[in-house]
Amino acid sequence: MDITTENVLLIGSLLLLISILAGKTSYKFGVPTLILFLSVGMLAGSEGIGGIHFDDPQLAQFIGIVSLNFILFSGGLDTNWRSIKPVLWHGISLSTLGVLFTALAVGTFVWAITDFTFYEGLLLGSIVSSTDAAAVFSILRSKNLALKANIRPTLELESGSNDPMAYFLTIAFLGLVVNQDKELISILPLFLQQILIGAALGFLFGKLSKIIINRITLDFEGLYPVLAIALMFVTFSATDRLGGNGFLAVYLSGVYLGNRDLIHKKTIIRFYDGLAWLMQIVLFLTLGLLVFPSDIVPILGLGVLVSGFLILVARPLAVWLSLSPFKMKTRRRWYLSWVGLRGAVPIVFATYPLLAGIEKAHMIFNIVFFVSLTSVIVQGTTLSVVAKWLHVALPKKVKKVSPVDAFLNDGTKSLIREITIPPDNFSVGKRIVDLHFPRKAIIAMISRNGKFLTPNGTTQIEADDTLVILVEDKQSVESVYESLQLHPDPDFGEED
Repeated sequence: MDITTENVLLIGSLLLLISILAGKTSYKFGVPTLILFLSVGMLAGSEGIGGIHFDDPQLAQFIGIVSLNFILFSGGLDTNWRSIKPVLWHGISLSTLGVLFTALAVGTFVWAITDFTFYEGLLLGSIVSSTDAAAVFSILRSKNLALKANIRPTLELESGSNDPMAYFLTIAFLGLVVNQDKELISILPLFLQQILIGAALGFLFGKLSKIIINRITLDFEGLYPVLAIALMFVTFSATDRLGGNGFLAVYLSGVYLGNRDLIHKKTIIRFYDGLAWLMQIVLFLTLGLLVFPSDIVPILGLGVLVSGFLILVARPLAVWLSLSPFKMKTRRRWYLSWVGLRGAVPIVFATYPLLAGIEKAHMIFNIVFFVSLTSVIVQGTTLSVVAKWLHVALPKKVKKVSPVDAFLNDGTKSLIREITIPPDNFSVGKRIVDLHFPRKAIIAMISRNGKFLTPNGTTQIEADDTLVILVEDKQSVESVYESLQLHPDPDFGEED
């Protein structure tokens, strides 16, 4: 069956529905949902029961780039600066040096055991060098793993920020494969250009996006996520146009916005969370349709060797080398080594050699697909078991969530304060979003002229308003008074 304009919506919606229903029950059997999405695509493909013929690497690459923008931006929005700050340099080292060491190790291994040239081996190594943000985010969060120390923020920071390095290495070594006369040292200026421009524009566009979102007045709340989408794609395309790494810029822009006061911030984050899942499903379905299972069979032996070397040798070696300057317990290093999940990103990057038309492009694509598949199956299904073996897992706490807490969706608020705003207070006339309230406090209601208002980020504070504030702890109460430039309530120490 060919995908045409007439049946694309029917086929697409059915595949999407099947994927979601399959993912609903997958974890009962310990199978990551992403594998189910990929399997549905393969079954629907030309060699599966669906018989859908799809062989368009260029379209698959376009879908991959669009999907990665949403996944990385959503991951950035969800990244809490306070949680990653203690492990910032750990994450940066893993996402740069770790990726480089993985690419070099795998590339050298492939060159040694096959007829690949050295640059072709490094190209393959570069494609599979990064951990996949979609795989790590979805598996860690769906399994709800509680891990000791700062393991989890380290993993999420690494997986969210290492795709730009892998992308750069892929493009750089692809250029060396195509142009054999170039020297290896020639990629260094390109690296500096990509990283420096990407990082600078990521923060610049993040600041600009915050100003635009907070100052522009839209008639409908639902338009703010749409505005955020436009700003995200402007960030990516402008950075790429100027020679920077667009993926890095998008991720850093998301991190910046996620840790700033934004109008309708929760609406934007929830919208992106849903879109990120949609993009993951679409991406894995597309890549599942693109692969021909019969082409995987001839490279099974080589695929097993490369996958085994990556999981058991290259990834641990890269982790230990890149984290050698830092103090960390041995078992935590081993666990970081095990959570080196490959997913859709390497498969997307494997379409670049296909479009470049190099000699071993199809072989590289099939090896990468097999490596990604085995990585998610082997490592993704054993994260909890390995965490227990290495004693890095924390016991799960069973906690009932009240309807009020579920509604607030911002942690358990155990303290309530009513604060009346004096007429001469600096906050009079200012919007709530401009008050820089602490993250652990929210203004639930405002009593104004005998009426109660439900505020949002654009609500302006007026003189004699009484703010009904929910906070998580006493330290947050102090921060609230500081934000309002008021002296603490004399009954501050009393429990509600």
